[in-house]
Amino acid sequence: MNANQIQALVGMLATFALLAFIALPSFLGLLHEKRIDRELREAQERHGGEPRQRQTQKSSSRSTVPSTATWYAEGRRSKKLVSS
Repeated sequence: MNANQIQALVGMLATFALLAFIALPSFLGLLHEKRIDRELREAQERHGGEPRQRQTQKSSSRSTVPSTATWYAEGRRSKKLVSS
């Protein structure tokens, strides 16, 4: 192997090491989520079977106030362009 091949090999190994370093937390999180899902499913089967249904979220009875960005955009949209 000459110097160029060694340099390419080192670069490739560094790239793979960096990729593994970046992807490892994501992969570990995925495994953690699967384990939690499995534990929840097993606990649900032990305690009864049917999954509990979520209550639907009710909308607020209060009126909503538009944000500053919405207010500004509405004001800009309502102005007429005048060509002279």
